[in-house]
Amino acid sequence: MNIYAQLFLQFFHIGLFSFGGGYATLPFLYAIAEKYHWYTTNQLTDMLAISSITPGPIGINVATYAGFTTTGILGSLIATISIILPSLIITSFVFKILDKFKANKTVQGAIRALKPAGCALLSAVGIRLLFVSNLHLLGTIILITLIGTSFVRKQDPLVYFVICAIIGLALGRFNLIGV
Repeated sequence: MNIYAQLFLQFFHIGLFSFGGGYATLPFLYAIAEKYHWYTTNQLTDMLAISSITPGPIGINVATYAGFTTTGILGSLIATISIILPSLIITSFVFKILDKFKANKTVQGAIRALKPAGCALLSAVGIRLLFVSNLHLLGTIILITLIGTSFVRKQDPLVYFVICAIIGLALGRFNLIGV
């Protein structure tokens, strides 16, 4: 099987089975890194960082970047289209039958069951990122403090991004963290 077909199948698989947003794609992307060696786990961490600051859904941005690092522009197009395609197909299908089943207890139960599964996937990715990234003690303390604050004070996540940016710039300016 050629690399383009593999790219299509792998990213179609990710698009089909990753529930919970862009970060839910990360366990699949780590598996691809280990199986196919198209990119390293350090490159994946970089992809995540770049995708987090660029406009658009993180999963799609990571797929585009991963496809590009694998085979260039054609790879990025294939990876992007293939990660989007399952959602497009499923959404089109579900939209047509949604009115018939939206009050169904089984459907509501399935949706409720997907939420903890998504949280578990995100937690696993977060823990894995802690071990492969170059976090400093001060940065980790700031992260834990802001996460704790976000549970107490329900604010727009943009507020926390701005706070992190200001703290990161200030600490980097004084060489307190390796920025």
